[in-house]
Amino acid sequence: KAIPALYDRVGETRLGKVLEQDGASVGVVEHLMAAIAGAGIDDLLITLDGPEPPILDGDALSYLALLDEAGRAEQSRPRTAIKVLKPVIVEQGQKNGGMARAALLPADALSYRLEISFPQSPIGEQAFDFAFSAQGFRDQIAPARTFGFLAELEALNRLNLARGASLENTLALDESGVVNKDRMRFADEFVRHKILDAVGDMALAGSPLIARFAGFRSGHGINNALLRALFADPGSYRQVELS
Repeated sequence: KAIPALYDRVGETRLGKVLEQDGASVGVVEHLMAAIAGAGIDDLLITLDGPEPPILDGDALSYLALLDEAGRAEQSRPRTAIKVLKPVIVEQGQKNGGMARAALLPADALSYRLEISFPQSPIGEQAFDFAFSAQGFRDQIAPARTFGFLAELEALNRLNLARGASLENTLALDESGVVNKDRMRFADEFVRHKILDAVGDMALAGSPLIARFAGFRSGHGINNALLRALFADPGSYRQVELS
């Protein structure tokens, strides 16, 4: 069965994006979708024989390497984008009592601003600004590995998700810090990976965005709610042709 990679096909978002249609589903698609968006690819058929794409090295760079190897072809029809015309903001309460917020703001080019806060963990607070470009994504964002707490990894495994996650490809934390710190590629890798996730989440808009994404403690659920809010108001965007 075919499942379009679109925001309105998203079902589960607790531990990764799950796309669903007609009884079929595929989980944890965000790293692959981020790589596709980072490579500027608009039309791609992905065939899977399992419940989710392989985790590979826990990043998007691994997928970029495979896309580079496969090559690409130009299409004759014009490329279009979705230009955000007015602010779209979504807020959600979190189980720890804090608030999460995500916004798409009018801008002349795509950029990301993300702040994360894990006050009760070794991660603490991190922030990162990223003006999107294909090379910038490849250098600054795509190498950032996924991360999680050891207890969360066990929960994923119980749900039959992230079966390939290991200390080789996932930054694992416990109360003392990063268990496999030798696998880190950036001092602020956690917030960079959150931007990677956001790039993958926004790729489910169906076309590239022209907007500024601003997130505070945002994750897959609120990112999906943000796209749903955008498309629920036809006056908040318009389709434009890219030169």
